[in-house]
Amino acid sequence: MNVLLTPGLVVAIRSRHTPMLLEESSFTQKKRLWKVLLLGYSPDVRNGEDNKVLGFRLALWAWQEPEPKPPRQWQIREDKTDVVAFIPNAFATSVRHKRQDDDGEAEEQSVDELCDKRPPDEYFRLSTEGDCRDVVRCDQAGENGVTRLASVRCPNGLAFDIDRQTCDWRTNVKNCDRVESKCTKSGIKQITCPSGLSFDVDKQTCDWKGKVNNCDRLEKPRKIMPILKTDEPVCPEGKLSCGNGECIEKELFCNDKPDCKDESDENACTVETDPNRAPDCDPTQCVLPDCFCSADGTRIPGAVEPNQVPQMITITFNGAVNVDNIDLYEDIFNGQRQNPNGCQIRGTFFASHKYTNYSAVQDLHRRGHEIGVFSLTHKDDPLYWTQGSYDDWLAEMAGGRLIIERFANITDGSIIGMRAPYLRVGGNKQFEMMADQFFVYDASITAPLGRVPIWPYTLYFRMPHKCNGNAHNCPSRSHPVWEMVMNELDRRDDPSFDESLPGCHMVDSCSNIQTGDQFARLLRHNFNRHFNTNRAPLGLHFHASWLKSKKEFREELIKFVEEMLDRNDVYFVTMLQVIQWMQNPTELTALRDFQEWKEKCDVKGQPYCSLPNACPLTTRELPGETLRLFTCMECPNNYPWILDPTGDGFSAKK
Repeated sequence: MNVLLTPGLVVAIRSRHTPMLLEESSFTQKKRLWKVLLLGYSPDVRNGEDNKVLGFRLALWAWQEPEPKPPRQWQIREDKTDVVAFIPNAFATSVRHKRQDDDGEAEEQSVDELCDKRPPDEYFRLSTEGDCRDVVRCDQAGENGVTRLASVRCPNGLAFDIDRQTCDWRTNVKNCDRVESKCTKSGIKQITCPSGLSFDVDKQTCDWKGKVNNCDRLEKPRKIMPILKTDEPVCPEGKLSCGNGECIEKELFCNDKPDCKDESDENACTVETDPNRAPDCDPTQCVLPDCFCSADGTRIPGAVEPNQVPQMITITFNGAVNVDNIDLYEDIFNGQRQNPNGCQIRGTFFASHKYTNYSAVQDLHRRGHEIGVFSLTHKDDPLYWTQGSYDDWLAEMAGGRLIIERFANITDGSIIGMRAPYLRVGGNKQFEMMADQFFVYDASITAPLGRVPIWPYTLYFRMPHKCNGNAHNCPSRSHPVWEMVMNELDRRDDPSFDESLPGCHMVDSCSNIQTGDQFARLLRHNFNRHFNTNRAPLGLHFHASWLKSKKEFREELIKFVEEMLDRNDVYFVTMLQVIQWMQNPTELTALRDFQEWKEKCDVKGQPYCSLPNACPLTTRELPGETLRLFTCMECPNNYPWILDPTGDGFSAKK
């Protein structure tokens, strides 16, 4: 049996004879690879019933040449097998699909026609035939911006409710005769929270009923916006219009103090809309070593050729350093693993205060690792960070640094970086504090997953990517601070085949990574994404508890590190070492003598103390708690906290 595979074609074959012949299809599209997966399966294998998979796979690649070639043939020896061959990118814009309307009549439509004015999170049917389990949505995250249809199938026994946009028991779904919701195309969509939850109109998400305090409101308050763009000037030069037509000085917009009577001057303050925002990148003004920017963030510093750029990998950890994770750090950074320049591999540790063993932090610093600040209190209220004042950020980060320096005895001024808890960036206030307190870099902003990763940049000029991540409170103004941007990781198990998925910033936020093999593929695929493009630093960011949750995760990370160190073009470095290279871009051939990386090459001395003081302490700020502070230094009077970071006690008011 010969089968010709073409774009858009889904072929189901029942083989009763062997051998069965499959021809590779020849496509005329240039510079486009269409991968075909052939998968032996019995019913419901696509729903994940792996026990029924017959287990053979064959990857066929279409040619890139503009002219078709004679087909090649493969022989598959498998009897009585259901075989499905399908092309993931087949739902591309050039393909037309027969689609029923709600009256049952079929018409051919392209993906662009199907997706015109349709929100990307709306699911709809291509047909009312079948068991009501299959729906699609418009996916615009494909390569080169091509829109395609991503398919979803409800589990056995369930059907997709078009109105409620969710799977439900088959008997509960009354709209299997409709291909789409009557209201979603017009922009209205009904969402029902699961039992026990309520919808928070401010957060725009379902939450526990006890946490939702706005059930008496119908909608999120709508803010009055200023009138910033008009065909003709409506205000004198140097002034802008409030939402009510009042004109005020441009400098008064987005200064955290309402100056318009309708307060609209504080309602358009994003990276894109702030009237006093940082200018777009100007390479003639922004020059190394003090400033670095590029239009899209992908330019290599110093115009070094990609094959002469070291692939830097930063391994970072967030949270307390203590007996729960010290063994993990010693396992990864065991002193035996060296970069190609002969120096030991290094990591960066963003330390929070509570439960941290400062004698362990002191020893990490002695061994050449970088210590950063992850806050003093690590409060679990996200709005505390997103809406934090200048003084809040000052107390949390400068106070946290003061505690580390004092009780880990770090006196060389090397604590120059910070990361916001929950990656809740604090907007301009956070970065104003950082500049005033001589923090060199922040490592909290994430860049959305893209084809080419982004290099770190300074914030003198506008950030080169969309404000991604939690709460979207990125700095809009100009700041003399480096941003060690967190490029999202591509977490697809098979990137050449799987549907596009949102990236993940922390490795442990890649929720689909459940096994060591999946983790290994994640590491190598993302390494290749960076190495084969612009070699932007690859950030592997962890909470130690995730690596310790499964022994295979730790083993795979160590295996990956050792595999990379067998090369001569990969370096495991700290955040500061990345900045040092960017300020003085040096080609691979000269990197063995790069002095900035040689400063802490050799580990000298012994741990400061073998038995730290275990100081049992209290503070008025945490009534009823007795906390142990482990330090090689002298015990303070009180447990250091937000109002008393030295632990010396509160100043008496006169």
